[in-house]
Formats: sequence, C-alpha cells, structure tokens
Amino acid sequence: MFAQVFVSNRAALFPWPRTGKNASLARYLPRMRVLVAPDCFTGTLSAPDAAAAIAAGWRSAAPDDEITVAPLSDGGPGFVDVVAAALGGELLAVTVTGPLGDPVPATLLLTADGTAYLESAQACGLHLVPPDRRDPTRTTTAGVGELIAAALDAGARALVIGLGGSGTNDGGAGALAALGAQPGDLLRDGGAALGDLDPAALDLSAARERLAGVDVRIASDVDSPLLGLRGASAVFGPQKGATADQVQRLDAALEHFARAAQPDVGLNMTGSLAIAAGAGAAGGLGYGLLLLGARRVPGIAGVIELTGLAEAAAAVDVVVTGEGCFDWQSLQGKVVSGVAELAMSVARPCVVLAGQVEVGRREMAALGVESAYSVAELAGSAEAAMAEPAVHLQALAARVARAWSRR
Repeated sequence: MFAQVFVSNRAALFPWPRTGKNASLARYLPRMRVLVAPDCFTGTLSAPDAAAAIAAGWRSAAPDDEITVAPLSDGGPGFVDVVAAALGGELLAVTVTGPLGDPVPATLLLTADGTAYLESAQACGLHLVPPDRRDPTRTTTAGVGELIAAALDAGARALVIGLGGSGTNDGGAGALAALGAQPGDLLRDGGAALGDLDPAALDLSAARERLAGVDVRIASDVDSPLLGLRGASAVFGPQKGATADQVQRLDAALEHFARAAQPDVGLNMTGSLAIAAGAGAAGGLGYGLLLLGARRVPGIAGVIELTGLAEAAAAVDVVVTGEGCFDWQSLQGKVVSGVAELAMSVARPCVVLAGQVEVGRREMAALGVESAYSVAELAGSAEAAMAEPAVHLQALAARVARAWSRR
C-alpha cells in the first residue's frame, strides 16, 4: 500500500532532486516524466529554440526520461507561433510599418471560427530597433493598426492581440491613426509628440467604427496602468532606451493624451481607462486598444488554456520553464509565473532555467518555484551566455537533469 502511495505522490513526499537514501529508492519508480515549457529568451532564443535546447540537454544527461515540449508565450514574441501550433488555421503574411517607420514583415493567424491572432511585437517589437536607434519618444505602433486592418480585411470577426516586447511608448496612438483616428500625422509621430496634441483635434470615431461589432481581446503579459510610477514610461521606458528626462516627458505626454481621449475624467484620473490593469502594456498600446472597446485577458492564462498545458503538467513529475531574465517582472503575469502557479496547482515541482536569476528564494517559493538556475552563472558571464545561448542553455539543462532526474 505504501509503495502505491509513494508512486502516486512522489513529488509531494520526496521532492526532487533526490540524493542519499532517496536516490537508492529511485530504481523502483517509473522513469521520470518532464514537461519543458519555456518562454523565449528575449534577444537570443525563440521559445521553440529554448525548449529544444533544454530538451536536448536534459536527454543528454537522462536519456530514458520522457520529455514533453511545450513552448509558450504570454502575448509577447512568439505568441502567434504558439497559438498556431495549438489551434492550426491559416497563417497570412503581411507587410506593415515598423517602429521606426520602415516596412517590416508580419504574420497573422486566422482560425476556422473567424478569430484572428496577432502579435504586436512583430510590428513594434524592441528587436526591430537597433540598440543605437532606440528612442521611445519617437517609435510608433502604426504597424499594429495596419495588422489589425489586415485581419479585418481577411474576414476576421474577432481579434486576440498579444501585447509585449515592444520598442514603443506612444499609448497606442500610432495604431489608432492607422485605423483612421485623427490627427493622423501627429498620432504616428511617437509618444513625445502627444504632448503637442490639441485635445479638440483628437477624433477616434473612425477607428471605433472600424472595429464596431468586433470582439477584441488583448492578451497582456503585464497588468501595469498607463501612467505613474508603475506605468508604461517609468517601468518599461528605460529598457527601450529612454533617459530619466525622457521618461518624465513621455509620462506627461501620455497623461495629456489620456485627458484628451477621455475629457470627462477627474484630476486624479478616476474613471479613466489609463488606470486600468494592462493599459500600460506594450508602451501603452493596451490603453489605445481599450479606447476602442477591447477587453484585457491575461496572456499566459489564455495560452495555457489553448495549449492544454494543465493536463500535460498533471501527467508529469517535474515542470521546467524559463526565460531570458528571471526578475521582478517575472512575478507580474509572465510565462514563468503562470507555469509555476499551474505546477503548484497540480502539486508538481517547478524548475526555472533563465539567462539570469534575480529573484530571491522567498519570492521563488511564494511563486511556486522549487529552484532556479542561471545560464550566465554557468557560462561565466551574461555576455558569454548571450554569445552562444543555445549551447550554454543546453549545458545548463544537462546539469539540472543530473540533479533532478532519477536516471
């Protein structure tokens, strides 16, 4: 009887890694079952590439283990690919305006039920802006509006728009302009230009009419509001190249824009969509889409549902996830937090492999993460890790497998 209980509840009774006496018992158990479900490692590896590297490393150390691979996205880069793998459908290639005004390729997924899945990062992603040209006071989300228009022209009756990984901070003004909002030229000029907006000239009616009757959902990886210390400019602006002065200028410009878009709000912005959760996602693109009637859904929760990850997690012994940097932002609705919460809900240990680990043990435990391992620490530095990301991630996975697998 005890042996049966031990097998069915082995993760709870003897959490991995197993050493000493526990290790001697491992031979009586079935082989290890592992779920590999990482996000992309931003700037280096896509989610499928990261998953492949982790799986290859694990197999090299524990070849008899059963590995299930499930690359994920919380709405940021890789969102369309993950959903396409889960749902199928028709992938449509389009060309849209990039964050710097140059044409860039993008792809949208149109499923059989008339729902289009879009990825804002393909049109305004930070990866589209070279480091020496990063200036979020000028980058635009116009291409996102063009991507939405392309989906509508293709016959979409519902839209799910993944937000995340942007190189913009324009409150979605560029996207609104691409859908017909006025004054079009100013709205396309980037976040700083919004400070010069004449409130009387702002007209969103054409953009709202374009989306009338369309169910629009925004899959957001963060719950930040548009403005303030937790807003788009203060939290994410520096990552996109904004100086301290530019952060203040952008926040003021976005507040001016928000008051023009909703002139009836009070001095403390009570009742404004600018303080809604997710309004600050993708440099405020969330806010622009909320103005058009969109509703926010947590990105990772939706992807978990679409991919059937809950069932997969319940059927394994350990869940392995990862991302480029496991830091405080990971706790705010990103892939790692979503996977860890899922693993905890089915009583499975969760292990994180990340480029860098900046979360303490207490925060990890609260999130449901058993252990976290750093690629940079293994490689010797962040620079070395980024030079050969797949090689070092594979090596780290092999080391982790030797600690966690019963082999």
